[in-house]
Order: sequence, then C-alpha cells, then structure tokens
Amino acid sequence: MKIKKTIVTQFISDFEVSQNAMNGYVPKAGDIALFEVLEIGKHQTVQSDSKRNVAIFPGDFILAAFADRYATSQFEGYVPDQQQEEYHILGAGGAIGWVKSKNATLKDIEPTTVKCVGIAVDKDGHVINSKFYGIDRPTFNAESKKIPTILSLGATMDSGKTTTAAFLSRGLYLNHKKVGFIKLTGTAYTKDKDFVFDCGAAVSVDFSDAGYPSTFTSSLDEILAIYEFLRNKLLQENDLDYIVMEIADGILQQETMALISREDFMQTIDHVVFSCGDSLSALKGLEILNALNITPKMLCGKFTMSELLIKEVQNLVNIPVFGINQLENKEANHLFV
Repeated sequence: MKIKKTIVTQFISDFEVSQNAMNGYVPKAGDIALFEVLEIGKHQTVQSDSKRNVAIFPGDFILAAFADRYATSQFEGYVPDQQQEEYHILGAGGAIGWVKSKNATLKDIEPTTVKCVGIAVDKDGHVINSKFYGIDRPTFNAESKKIPTILSLGATMDSGKTTTAAFLSRGLYLNHKKVGFIKLTGTAYTKDKDFVFDCGAAVSVDFSDAGYPSTFTSSLDEILAIYEFLRNKLLQENDLDYIVMEIADGILQQETMALISREDFMQTIDHVVFSCGDSLSALKGLEILNALNITPKMLCGKFTMSELLIKEVQNLVNIPVFGINQLENKEANHLFV
C-alpha cells in the first residue's frame, strides 16, 4: 500500500497502523491516523512531508492528523467527539475533522471526504499524537527574551499579515540585519514560513515544528509553550538581530485576542505592525489595540494598495503607513532601532 504522508506527520517515522486501536476510540486533535480518500472536493492536493504538493485521488491513502480549523475565508471545522464513517480534509497540510461552516464563496464546493481506516500507534500500542511528539514541552518564560521582536498582527484573515512580515524581513535583510521568523498560530501549511524565508529570513519556523496540525482551540498555555519552543529554536541560530513573528487570523480571533491580552506575552514584544484590508478596519482595529495599550509602529496591509484608502487613514491617525515597497527601505527599518 502506498501511503502519502502529509506535512503534519513529518516527524512520525516509526509507527504501525492499527485497526484494533479504533475499538472505542474517540479522536483527539493531533492524533495520527491513516485515511482513505473517498471523494475529491475542495482539496485536490495535500502537502507532503517533503513539502511537495501531492495530488490525491479516490482510493489513495494519506497519513494525517485530526485537527480543528479556523479560517474565515475557508472552513471552520472540528474534531468530532465520536467516531464517524466519514471525515473532511480541513487543510492541505493534513488537518482532518468535520466542517461546521464555510465561507459563502465556497457554497458550491464541498470538502474532500475521507474514511479513517486505522490509527497510528507506537511499538507499545499507544496512539501517536503529533503535539510535541518526541520533544520536551518547555514552560513559557517571558524573561528569556533576548532578541528584539516585531509582531505582525492583522484585522482579519487575508489582511496582509504574512506579506507585511515577509517584506519587513526583506527590508531588514537588505539592511544587513539577520532575521528569524515565527508563525505562531494557524493551520499547518508551510507556504507562509517558506515565503518569509525566501524573502531573506535566515531561519523560519512555525507551530508545525512543534508537531501541531493546528493551534485553533489549543489552550493559551499550549500556545505559549509553542512560542517558547520556537524562540529557543531561533536562539540556536547565531547572532540574530530581530525576530519577526506573525499570529494568524485577525485580532478578534480567540487565540489571537487571548495572546495580545496577556501582559507577560506582550512583554516579549518590542514592536507591533498592524495590517488591514480597508480604512475602516484600520481605524476600528487601532481602537481595539489601544484599549489593550498596544500602539502599532506602522499600518500596512491590503488597504495600502489604494492611495485613496491611505489618505482616508492618514487624515485621521498619525501612525505611519507603509506599502510593500516601502517596507524594504531604510525609513521603515529605522522605526525598529
């Protein structure tokens, strides 16, 4: 049997697929299982453990992980609280669950359906969970910060957070600064961290490096442990000048709001940049951030594609506005010195 391993199973090598383990089994986020593809819908490919996008077809077998997903422009999905005959691919990185809602743009597109045919177990017969698999889970320590850190936040999903983080990293790189990138939350798919790496980051990591197929519905303590783990990985890279970090989705998303409301987490942040899709989200977003005593160093994102939207914002706030090209220049860099 040919098994197509997804990126969320990249650290799982020594395992057996057990059908006996399915007796009375209730899936949990992070549990690894073998799935048979039943019907192709939204996802026609999955990202493999080698990062290649692999085509999938009915009858194929994929090794993936149960997970929840929060994506306002895609799927909202959860791990069912009991075994089911069918499940859905929630994300191309190998997140499997059941779709609860989807964006209206997908109204005519159904999720790809799969069937669980066995659970991945270790040599002792224990179900393998990918979260911190084979890794000592660290304890978050706000005092351990050693590198100036820039946090990229957004008003919503697809507001421009990753692009901002990427071109900000490139600007620092062009200014002879060594940058490490963290994507702290989201659903596993390495496109974002790979793009920032391509833009000039010396090292680029995300939550999937801690074995998480998704951070949605994870406890705040879990996410802070992921943060500590990823920071420690970056500290192994010599002489970083900056860490640029992105938190997925918008500031109203539950994990994002919980993080930026934590004083000890924000103590590890030196600068915030805020990306927005339009002028009104910029203004309301600033209001929400100001209530949390967070003042961004700059406004960025999709609204900067329009000179008119930029003027609307600049007429009302004094925070600098930077587009993609401006993020690469020294003026932007000087804001973080």
